[in-house]
Amino acid sequence: MNPQVMIVEDELPLQKLLAYNLKAAGYDTVQAFDGDEALMLTEERVPDLVLLDWMLPQLSGLEVCRRLRRRRETASVPIIMLTARGEEGDRLRGLETGADDYVTKPFSPAEVIARVRAVLRRARPTLFDDVLVFHDIRLDPIAHRVFRGGREVQLSPTEFRLLRYLMENVERVFSRSHLLDRVWGDELDIEVRTVDATIRRLRRALNSGGEEDLVRTVRSEGYALDSKSATFD
Repeated sequence: MNPQVMIVEDELPLQKLLAYNLKAAGYDTVQAFDGDEALMLTEERVPDLVLLDWMLPQLSGLEVCRRLRRRRETASVPIIMLTARGEEGDRLRGLETGADDYVTKPFSPAEVIARVRAVLRRARPTLFDDVLVFHDIRLDPIAHRVFRGGREVQLSPTEFRLLRYLMENVERVFSRSHLLDRVWGDELDIEVRTVDATIRRLRRALNSGGEEDLVRTVRSEGYALDSKSATFD
């Protein structure tokens, strides 16, 4: 699963330039041309990072940043501001509003990609094909192998993707529809209850040696991977 970058920019040529270069660098992209559209799209799917233009029609980039930081689902999403404003006071306003970094126009696509990678590596280091470790579970995305303690866990491709996504977002609760979107993606005719069935199979595989169940069910919310022993279902 490639990291998804949302590009919020009202200039079409710049949108196309950024999307082309980010896709070439291995990122998925979603595009918004104003602040209202960006906020609506983040309600449908939370991106891994937002490239946010300062000067947007109607709703400014600063206001979009403020609103993203107020929402629980997007409060921790990395935000890089794109701005033609070079004055120190303006840069500080962006950072104080909640932006993680800024790039001043004009810029090269290579600079933007380098900033995206640096911010993502700080905020979500598990997105980069390193071995994921949580409690006594180890997941190797390159070798496509999972170990629990000293034994290897046999998982189907979908179970592997689901576990990887949960391990990349430890202690975050995800709804069934969110997991369908991020793990199953564009597959058609997949029902929400498919998530429950896959979680059950994942639990059986992970806990077959009598280990602690680290997949938590949160009633009316969804699932999370954490070390809290209580399961609310």
